[in-house]
Amino acid sequence: MTDDWTNVPSGILEFLPRKLHLQPNHPISITRQTIESRFPPSHFTHYNDLNPVVTTHQNFDSLGFPADHPGRSRSDTYYINASTCLRTHTSAHQAETFQSNAKSGYTITADVYRRDAIDRSHYPVFHQMEGARTWNRSKGDITADILADLNAIPSNDLVVEDDNPTVHAERNPLQLSHSAEEVEAVAAHLKRSIEDVVVAIFKHARDAALASEDASIRQEAEKPLRVRWIEAYFPFTSPSWELEVFWQGSWLELLGCGVVKQELLNNAGASNKIGWAFGIGLERIAMLLFSIPDIRLFWSTDKRFLSQFNESATLRRFVPFSKYPGAKRDISFWVRDQASAAGGGIPLSYHENDVMQIVRDVGGDLVESVALVDAFKHAKTSRMSYCYSINYRSLERMIPRSEANDLHNAIGEQLVAKLGVELR
Repeated sequence: MTDDWTNVPSGILEFLPRKLHLQPNHPISITRQTIESRFPPSHFTHYNDLNPVVTTHQNFDSLGFPADHPGRSRSDTYYINASTCLRTHTSAHQAETFQSNAKSGYTITADVYRRDAIDRSHYPVFHQMEGARTWNRSKGDITADILADLNAIPSNDLVVEDDNPTVHAERNPLQLSHSAEEVEAVAAHLKRSIEDVVVAIFKHARDAALASEDASIRQEAEKPLRVRWIEAYFPFTSPSWELEVFWQGSWLELLGCGVVKQELLNNAGASNKIGWAFGIGLERIAMLLFSIPDIRLFWSTDKRFLSQFNESATLRRFVPFSKYPGAKRDISFWVRDQASAAGGGIPLSYHENDVMQIVRDVGGDLVESVALVDAFKHAKTSRMSYCYSINYRSLERMIPRSEANDLHNAIGEQLVAKLGVELR
């Protein structure tokens, strides 16, 4: 049932049945399976087919999002109606999974939806994996149990930089309900688990790099793999960390993780547990593993793309199609006077994500990127003017100049109709 909050276009709803993370021989699915393989079914349940339509309570309230959090806005989230939306993260299922999961750990892999920028690394649909592992504190001192589980994780030859203490009173505080000994053990288990995932992921990446014709790429791949742990802040964990990997000459942020906030476990009816959780974006990893340069490719049905991947074979570097030329067009407009009365469904305030969504609705995957190139305020009227550069480029065919012009004109018409702008 729709209402005034409804803002999800039909083009976004068409993605729901695709489920790339379950599609055989797809790079997103291969990446998921690579990571899942490091979390054995004896301890972990793998959830891969949870409904992407969730309540706002699941997506926000169960995780403690404040009422004024920007993620709740219609500019950031796709709403079915005021109480139902497309999940913006896998954590929308966290509370119910903590409550119902029969094993000590789980992973959730899912497609998630956000109104976002348009470029080669952003798409309104992408895939996340989160994982968690808990121990039952009602047994008494569980530190020895956690350390025993830690020793069961395979050792590796990573070069690890971890210079900060596990807990810092200001930067990475200990939760009041946790002992320092428990958290040290949980953190050690978490970090070893994630490092084991990194070894599995980058074994494939290094194999592909070593097969490269580029001598500098092969030389970099022969060096020992380095990772570093960075103190971080996340609303669902404390203490928290990000993991970075040194790859092809630069540090890459890979994932975020930490000790689960006790109130989340309490709200899920699991107050007797303590544990860790992590979250990772699969597109980022798959683009790295297969050297895929544009996120739009994951949604391609072109056999030239899909036929390059095989779950039973060694991961290979993606062989690009011939690169078709782009057609760049600029569009400038004055934002409507905010003091005037709103009408016709035109929003009271301007938000860049609304521009991005209109461009997506009209141009779809024929738009490679949208970038703000100029913004200024009129000295007398105080009205804001914006200029965006839109690059039209197909991954699969040449776009005729006339088609690019038609798309560009249609985008201008929709900006006027839906945002009330004045084209310049």
